[in-house]
Amino acid sequence: MQKSLRKYEPYLWLLPSLLLMAVFVVFPIAIVFKLSLSDISKSGVIGGFVGLKNFRDAISLPAFQTVMLNTLYWVLSVVGISTLLGFIIALMLNNKFRGRKLARAVLVFPWATSLVIQASVWNYIIKYEYGNLNNILLNLGIIKEAINWRSSYQIEFIWACFVGIFVTIPFVTFCVLSGLQSIDSSLYEAANIDGASYWQKLFRITLPMVRPSLTISTVLNIIYVFNSFPIIYTMTKGAPNNKTDTLITYLYMLNFYDRQKGPATALSVIGFIILCICAGAYMIFAMREEDN
Repeated sequence: MQKSLRKYEPYLWLLPSLLLMAVFVVFPIAIVFKLSLSDISKSGVIGGFVGLKNFRDAISLPAFQTVMLNTLYWVLSVVGISTLLGFIIALMLNNKFRGRKLARAVLVFPWATSLVIQASVWNYIIKYEYGNLNNILLNLGIIKEAINWRSSYQIEFIWACFVGIFVTIPFVTFCVLSGLQSIDSSLYEAANIDGASYWQKLFRITLPMVRPSLTISTVLNIIYVFNSFPIIYTMTKGAPNNKTDTLITYLYMLNFYDRQKGPATALSVIGFIILCICAGAYMIFAMREEDN
């Protein structure tokens, strides 16, 4: 009797977590899927089943293609550049030098600070009339007159991507740094004895050993950056005419400003499916790595 109970003991310990996930994750997702297939009035009254009408309406919106391209550029630029720079900074912080602890402490500030505050500060820095960036460059004699750093929506979007990269670098750095510190130093000592160069040690020891940490940080970054709302909304609010919107900010504007709740719900489901594909690709990749 005791042996049979022990067999089910792990499931009993997992039960509270499973119940919480069911209530706060699975149930809301099911509701969103149901809403995406229902008629929703501007006042939020849920009507009957309409099939894929909301999805057709969402895809046929004039700004849909622009928003999806912006989302692609946003995720690729922020995740790609922050991963590269974070990896380089992690390599630097893994070396012993005076002030290393202070450098690590300072690096975490952009990540620990609210994204709204970060975006608001950078909004102030690049102001044309009284921004700190123009003041510094003018005082240093680098420029002779103030530059309009927000002269077009393309430049505004680039600035938003820059802020996204700036606040994401610390997360990647500390993920990679944790992987670097778990590498046995004897591997490098053996490589030095064999006469391996810095690049050989980097590509044959460092990268393979930190790949799990790098993969996890990349996947989590894709999810976080894809769902990121405060930076774009604070800096541009999608202006002009949704030219700088990403999927998350666009469905927010669509729902709460334009009152098109059906297409907005369909867009949220589309975003969920995209992230599921990314997570599924990661799981397949991780399982193949374990098999090898």
